[in-house]
Amino acid sequence: MKKEEVASPAAATVVLLLLSSSLAAVSGQPQPQPQPGGSKQTAANNPRLQKAYVALQALKRAVTEDPKNLTRSWCGPDVCGYFGVYCAAAPDEPREQTVAGVDLNHGDLAGTLPEELGLLADLALLHLNSNRFAGTLPESLPKMRLLHELDVSNNRLSGGFPQHILCLPNVKYVDLRFNELRGPVPPALFDKPLDAVFLNDNAFDFELPDSLGNSPASVLVLANLRLRGCIPRSVGRMAGTLAELVALNSGLRSCLPQELGWLRELTVLDLSSNQLQGMLPESMAGMHSLQQLHVARNELWGHVPEGVCALPALRNFTYSYNYFCSEPSRCLDVRHVDDRQNCIAARPDQRPADQCLAFLHRPPVRCDDSGCFAPPPPHY
Repeated sequence: MKKEEVASPAAATVVLLLLSSSLAAVSGQPQPQPQPGGSKQTAANNPRLQKAYVALQALKRAVTEDPKNLTRSWCGPDVCGYFGVYCAAAPDEPREQTVAGVDLNHGDLAGTLPEELGLLADLALLHLNSNRFAGTLPESLPKMRLLHELDVSNNRLSGGFPQHILCLPNVKYVDLRFNELRGPVPPALFDKPLDAVFLNDNAFDFELPDSLGNSPASVLVLANLRLRGCIPRSVGRMAGTLAELVALNSGLRSCLPQELGWLRELTVLDLSSNQLQGMLPESMAGMHSLQQLHVARNELWGHVPEGVCALPALRNFTYSYNYFCSEPSRCLDVRHVDDRQNCIAARPDQRPADQCLAFLHRPPVRCDDSGCFAPPPPHY
């Protein structure tokens, strides 16, 4: 499975604008203006660029394969002329140039990430996705105090969750997907003011904490993980910010909490291929921004709420391979709808009757106040 594309500023001019505005915002200073008549700044006459030279040369030495010759230009003191390296005025000294961005996306570079990267103290953007970097993120990462975007997705990074990400004070975008990271994810991650979190397609194994609701993220992708337990009710606290929640094929085993329907800004909700049971909450009729809703391949049952199918922005509703027994005709007016393999009378391509009867005769699922499966009542 390949990493999906995410909109990212590719052109150098767009990157420079992003970096300049990010650095100015972080520093609290006005946008610096170019200094006329100044000599060209290089590692030979600028201490910041000298440190960057050491860091970039260490990275070049740590690269074992460079099939596209991306680092061929990484020679000499003019680090601002290196391929994939972007400079801007330093946030605390506008007359000095500093390395503000490194973008080597889709480079197919193999190697490791050296500790010297921490010398890039003014870095706002580090994009290394779609390479073959192995090992772990350097422990020196927290020295990048201005880092705003960290994208190391689609590599071969291993080990546990890189805890030192929690020490980055200004990071807003964290993309770790499509690596070989494993183990628990610290609940404190969801306390950080991150705008986008991509953890999917790793071997992370953890239970969604109640602190999930503390996250101000607009995008949260937890697909193809090993999530244990249930969707916490605290998810409702993300009502004002969360726009995309993707947790397909992640081992979720719970009911759907009513608080899910509070996510009024949500445009994409994908909870397909899990072990969700119970009914779709009626509260989901309040998700007026929802455009895509995917709950296929679970064990949901009952009646599909008409209010869900009447959502004004809904364009794609997939609830196939469940045990719904009825749906309002309004659901069939959704532009793309998939109700196959349910137990809906008079609809084509439904489950065999014996499967539906066997499911209906199972003991009903009970969920506790947190939305998790409750133990069956004792028999006396």
